[in-house]
Amino acid sequence: MPVNTDRYENAVSRYFEAWNSREPKARTKAVAAAWAVGGGYTDPLADVVGHEQIAGVIAAAHEQFPGFVFRLTGTVEGHHDTARFSWELVSEAGGTPSGGGSAPVAGSDVITLAGDGRIRTVLGFLDRVPDGA
Repeated sequence: MPVNTDRYENAVSRYFEAWNSREPKARTKAVAAAWAVGGGYTDPLADVVGHEQIAGVIAAAHEQFPGFVFRLTGTVEGHHDTARFSWELVSEAGGTPSGGGSAPVAGSDVITLAGDGRIRTVLGFLDRVPDGA
C-alpha cells in the first residue's frame, strides 16, 4: 500500500528550516510553522515544551556551533503519524569542519505529527557528539 511521504517530508523540511534559522524573528516564525502549539523536543541534552523553549534550544546550538547548518542524511521514512530520519551538522563553508573529516554532530530523530502536519513531539538521538559538548 503506498504511503503519502509528502506529509513526512514536508514536516522534516519545516523542521530543518527551524533548526537552520539564525535570526530570532525568523526562528520564532519557523518554529511555529514546524511545531504544533504545545509541541515538544527531547534529546539527551534537552527536554523542552513549547515554541519559546524549542527556539531557545535551537539558538543555543547556533551559539555552540556558529557557521554550521543541519542537513538531512538519507531519506525520511514514515507511517501513520510517525517519521524517522537522520541528520548531521556541517560547516556552511565546506560541508564538514576543516574541509574534511566528519560532521561534529550527527543524530537520528523520530517525530510524531499532529493532524495539521506540524510536529507534536521529537525524540532525538545523538549518534556523534564532540568531546566536551
